[in-house]
Amino acid sequence: MSKHHGLVRVVLRGEMLLGLITALLLTVGTAFAEDKDPLAVFEFGAAGEWDINGGGSSFGPTAAVEFSPIKNWLEIETGVTTLFRRGQTEWDTDFIFKKSFDLSPSVEFEPGIGPVWMHTIGSGTTSDAIGLETVADFMFWPTADRKYGWFLEPSYSHAFSSGHEQSFGLSGGVTISIYGGSTP
Repeated sequence: MSKHHGLVRVVLRGEMLLGLITALLLTVGTAFAEDKDPLAVFEFGAAGEWDINGGGSSFGPTAAVEFSPIKNWLEIETGVTTLFRRGQTEWDTDFIFKKSFDLSPSVEFEPGIGPVWMHTIGSGTTSDAIGLETVADFMFWPTADRKYGWFLEPSYSHAFSSGHEQSFGLSGGVTISIYGGSTP
């Protein structure tokens, strides 16, 4: 199997995960038609990651979807980030459990923690690692209805693989809220 065929499979896997979650959220949306909270919040932006042990930096696009299975208590965010550096490409797929706090009517803070899967291709080799990621997600909402806004999310990840890679990350971009049925 060629390197490119494997790359396409990994990218499609991440897109399928986001697609399945989106379909699930849209299907159950009618049950929450009277709710004022969004059914889901999509995040699209750019990300950077810096290896704490001096391994360099990488940058790329990021996309995630967030939903609240337990109102005012639990937020779940799942996302895919593709990071590029010279001679290497890494796909990080995470599943983060967060708690939301409104700091003001237009600023929301969501600390969280969860597993991350890191798939790396470079120098003719492919590797996979499971790790733990912590995030401090700040969401900024310019309007009271919170239909759109922007986010800034610093993160720290620790791989459980033999090298125990540790990195600091920063992502930012736009947020778009999807409401089921009627909007607030």
